[in-house]
Amino acid sequence: MSETPKVVSLESHKPRVSLVNQDSIDLFIDAMWLESGLSKNTLSAYRSDLNRFARFLIDQDLNEVGQAQVQGFLAVMMAEGTKASSSARVLSTLRRYYRYQIRQNTISADPCAQVLSPKQGRPLPKAMSEQQVEDLLGAPNIEAALGLRDRAMLETLYATGLRVTELVELSLLEVSLQVGVVRIIGKGNKERLVPLGEQAIDWIERYLQSARSELLKERKSDAMFVTSRGAGMTRHAFWHIIKKYALIAGIQQGLSPHTLRHAFATHLINHGADLRSVQMLLGHADLSTTQIYTHIARERLQSLHAQHHPRG
Repeated sequence: MSETPKVVSLESHKPRVSLVNQDSIDLFIDAMWLESGLSKNTLSAYRSDLNRFARFLIDQDLNEVGQAQVQGFLAVMMAEGTKASSSARVLSTLRRYYRYQIRQNTISADPCAQVLSPKQGRPLPKAMSEQQVEDLLGAPNIEAALGLRDRAMLETLYATGLRVTELVELSLLEVSLQVGVVRIIGKGNKERLVPLGEQAIDWIERYLQSARSELLKERKSDAMFVTSRGAGMTRHAFWHIIKKYALIAGIQQGLSPHTLRHAFATHLINHGADLRSVQMLLGHADLSTTQIYTHIARERLQSLHAQHHPRG
């Protein structure tokens, strides 16, 4: 009776990335930063994916692999329970890496060319109702400096649909309350201007008039939103802020800063905004990325019809 073949865990190769592969990865990351102006988070994800593949290869050169090694790597990931979406992202990283190597004449054939992406359903973003958003915005204690700052941040996020990194990295110079816009340098180093709206402008003004200086305590900072230590806000800290106020507001569904970005887009479309405008506000390079919000709006309309129409 034949034995069941054993799948080698990726973790068994974790300690090791050869110097040759590390150099290749470093050169690729530097090139992506120079050519495309990718964010630190994107470059960090690329490095993590490539290191993982290099550990799987042990001592084999990244630039001397074929299709079989790529497929074997993906198979091991799936066997270890990696989600299809995560495997697809890793494959996307490998494709970009090997396309770069072909341009550099380091390799003659792309080992990913014939590799199919793992099949995955496209999950719809978690949708918040407008009442839930109102409850969340009203949760901070605005009598305290930190609460007023948090209210201003939540209002800004919902009013603009910024990515959380874009929000926490806002500087004073990038916010024009007089004109009512924020200037964002987003993914791919692309600039966009996003309207703030009256509510967000009002709350930012209130925060700037008292809370910000109270938090800084005569320290200097260019950051719009600062912590009690006088430093700029971080992604991690703001994630915890969202979680805290979701509990206070009695919102049971899991929330993250990105959930408010989804709410921004969904509510705009629910109120009649066209897809192209929402695409520009979100900073999506491809309209198909924005189209997911039309599904949410359509489901909402169908639900309302079924609930209120006599023949629903």
